[in-house]
Amino acid sequence: MALVPYEETAGVGLQKFHKPLATFSFASHTIQIRQDWRQLGVAAVVWDAAVVLCTYLEMGAVELRGCSAVELGAGTGLVGIVAALLGAHVTITDRKVALEFLKSNVQANLPPHIQPNAVVKELTWGQNLGSYSPGEFDLILGADIIYLEETFADLLQTLEHLSSKRSVILLACRIRYERDNNFLAMLERQFTLLEGRDFLLPRSVSSSISEIRKKQQRYGGQREDGYSKVPYGFIGGPST
Repeated sequence: MALVPYEETAGVGLQKFHKPLATFSFASHTIQIRQDWRQLGVAAVVWDAAVVLCTYLEMGAVELRGCSAVELGAGTGLVGIVAALLGAHVTITDRKVALEFLKSNVQANLPPHIQPNAVVKELTWGQNLGSYSPGEFDLILGADIIYLEETFADLLQTLEHLSSKRSVILLACRIRYERDNNFLAMLERQFTLLEGRDFLLPRSVSSSISEIRKKQQRYGGQREDGYSKVPYGFIGGPST
């Protein structure tokens, strides 16, 4: 799955990434995200899928107060920041090279009394997963994190390690390329796809929110919880 920049014109689409600040309003707060395309590229700009996922969280789609959440491939940290503002205890992760930049955005946008609820931590998918307890998180968040085919297996391994049967995984994405469908095929071998919701952003950019849970044990070929596949999204999880 991958979300691409605005399609209206290439120039308009790229201009927003070169702005030093991107301003948003979520959870009754004005959030100013520092961007640095020249130094860190795709990891240091706000992609549309992050805005979609923040909107979804603000709608109250999942209960965030008191839940343990992790954001994968956080980049600028917008999604993790909004989750923390809405009451979650969030571990906001990315590769080591992006951590200082990520931490600066988190610290600049969370009030002092909320900052203890947000931890910035290194996580490279598929590596050193032992530093995270299996099934540690109630909620796993990812916005526009599926675009490099060589990372798909590591991402799936990471999702499996971090999630439990109680966990909800929310991914915001846009299916555009063949490799995105390849990821879906890989996902379905480990996850059950159950629910998805499409969103339309300005300038005709659409994205979908997908929910994932652990698969329940099967009895006689039927799922214990009775869920079945529904087009355009999913609730599922690694096989047990």
